[in-house]
Amino acid sequence: MYRVLTERSLLTGLSDMWWSSRIQDGLIPCVVLGYMAFALVLMVLLPGKRLEGPETLKGNIPVYKNNGFLCYIVTMAAFVVFTVVLKGQGLTPTVVYDRFDEVMLFLNAFSVVFCLFLYIKGRYWPSSSDSGYTGNFIFDYYCGVELYPRVFGVDIKVFTNCRFGLTVWPILVVLYNLKSYELHGFVNSIFISSVLQLVYITKFFWWEGGYMHTLDIILDRAGFYICWGCLVLVPSLYASVSMYMVKNPVHLEPITAVFLLGCGLACILINYWADLQKLTTRKTHGNCLIWGRKPNIIKAKYILHSGEEKESLLLVSGWWKVARHFNYLAELLLAFFWTAPCMTLNFAPYAYLTFLTILLVHRSFRDERKCSSKYGQYWKEYCREVPCRIVPYLI
Repeated sequence: MYRVLTERSLLTGLSDMWWSSRIQDGLIPCVVLGYMAFALVLMVLLPGKRLEGPETLKGNIPVYKNNGFLCYIVTMAAFVVFTVVLKGQGLTPTVVYDRFDEVMLFLNAFSVVFCLFLYIKGRYWPSSSDSGYTGNFIFDYYCGVELYPRVFGVDIKVFTNCRFGLTVWPILVVLYNLKSYELHGFVNSIFISSVLQLVYITKFFWWEGGYMHTLDIILDRAGFYICWGCLVLVPSLYASVSMYMVKNPVHLEPITAVFLLGCGLACILINYWADLQKLTTRKTHGNCLIWGRKPNIIKAKYILHSGEEKESLLLVSGWWKVARHFNYLAELLLAFFWTAPCMTLNFAPYAYLTFLTILLVHRSFRDERKCSSKYGQYWKEYCREVPCRIVPYLI
C-alpha cells in the first residue's frame, strides 16, 4: 500500500512540476502559433505569379500563388534578425532545442484537432468536387476527405507541407547549429550536414511549382496521414540528424569533410537536373534538347471522368531513361551523405534515411499503380523502354 502511494505521489509530483514550470508559462504554444501566424501572413501577402496545378480527373485545375521561394527567404532572414535581437538581450532561440519535447507535445495535440476540423469541413463545406468520404470515420479522418481544401483562399496542404513542415525543417537545422556552437564551438561535421540540408531545401523552394505535380499534392487528400506527417513528423524526424550531432560532435578530417560535401552537392545537382529535364520537356512539348539530343517521348492519352480525352508526355531520355524514378535514388544518396558525417553505427541518426528509403520505395509502387491505371497501354510501353524502377540494373 505504501509503495503504491509513494509511486502515485512521485508521478503526481513530477506531473505537477512539469505542468506548472513549463506548460503554464505558455512559451512553446506561443512560439508555434506565432510562427504559424507569421507563415500565413507571408503566404497571403507576398507576391507571386499565378501557378496552375495538373487538371484532376474531375476536371478541376487548382490555382496557386507561386511565392514559396520568397516566403522561404523572408522567413530565414527574419529568423537571423530575431536571433540577433535576442542575443542583444542576452537570450537565445536554442530554448526550442532545450524544450523540444513540449514542441512535439503541442504539435501532436494541435494536429489531432486540426485534422478533425479538416474532416468536418470536407464533409459539409468542401472547396471543390475533388472530395468524398466512405462513411468510415476512422478511414476518412486518417486519409482525408478533400484533395484541395482551402480556407479563406488559403490552400491547406501548401501551408502544412511547405510553409510549415518544409520551412520549420531548415529553421531547426540552423537552430541546432547554434546550440552546437554554444556547447562545442565550431564542429565541421554538423556544419557540412547542415549545408547539404539547407542547399537541398533551398532547391526545393526554388522549384516549388514542380512540387504541385507530385503525389503529396495530386493524390493524397488532406487528412491525418499527410497533415500530421507535415506538422509533426517532418520537424521531429527530418532534422533529427542535426539534433543528434548537437550532443555527439565529430571533428572530421579535412579530406573526409570535402569528400562528403562534394558528393552531397553532386546529388543535389543531379536531382535538380533530372527535375529540370522533365519540366523543360513538358513546357516545350518535347521541342528541346536533353543531353544534346531531341528527347524521346511517349504521348500518353487518358480520359477524364467527364469523358474528355487528355494527353501527357512521358520522358524516355536523359536521367529518365536510366530509371523511372531516378530522382528517388539521388535523394536517398543525398540523405546518406548528410548523415555520414556522424561517423557512427548508432541507429538514431540513420532513422531518417531508413524512413526515407521505405517511404520512397512505397511511393514508387503507389506512383506505378496510379500511372498504370491512368495511362494503361502507354504506361506498359514506357516500362518496356525504362525497365528499372529506382536503381539502374537492380530494381
